[in-house]
Amino acid sequence: MRKLAIGTPVIELKGVWKTYVMGDVEVNALQGIDFTVRAGEFVAIMGPSGSGKSTAMNMIGCLDIPTRGKVLLAGQDISELSESELAQIRGKRIGFIFQKFNLINTLTSKENVMLPMTFQGVPERERHARAERLLKLVDLQDRMDHRPSELSGGQQQRVAIARALAVEPEVILADEPTGNLDSKAGENVLGFLARLHKEKHTTIVMVTHDAHVAEHAQRMEMLSDGKVVERRTGGKR
Repeated sequence: MRKLAIGTPVIELKGVWKTYVMGDVEVNALQGIDFTVRAGEFVAIMGPSGSGKSTAMNMIGCLDIPTRGKVLLAGQDISELSESELAQIRGKRIGFIFQKFNLINTLTSKENVMLPMTFQGVPERERHARAERLLKLVDLQDRMDHRPSELSGGQQQRVAIARALAVEPEVILADEPTGNLDSKAGENVLGFLARLHKEKHTTIVMVTHDAHVAEHAQRMEMLSDGKVVERRTGGKR
């Protein structure tokens, strides 16, 4: 897959509304959001519970389609795709990092990293080589054969980061990546994401409710009641 040039729009939300119907009540989780992520950016989406940030994350991650407006991934309107096509495009273009790690407990670190490559048809020899390279990248070369139960929370999250990078996606989407970590492990993970962005020009979108975590990003988008209410630069760049 051809890598997008720095500054090229990767994900664009154009006038996006998301309305949920609950009985006789309509709830507008997003209200006309315009939002662009460009290749090489590190963006944080921040807001309290109920602000719409989780819904925005679902749109950015192509996990849902808007009620109104458009979501473009590398220029392609996701509403025109079938669910199977959406699943394929997610698997190839977006790497997910979850708050709860979502590692498979019966697999080793290396096997967890290899798994998404299996679904994308990467040859076995390349799967092994790439998984080893990525685990070295996140400083876990001595934990390749360990299962999640044998790793600390911070180490599990670094395995999750390596897994997210396994299919060489155009964007990494991190959902509260430090939410289940102590402060030291959380700082280590944030520092690694910042280094990944700076040295590899990896495009990262991080969703968080924590202002301190958001400060590690290059740009912050502040949400409230389903709208972007403020945009500002990060404080640790």
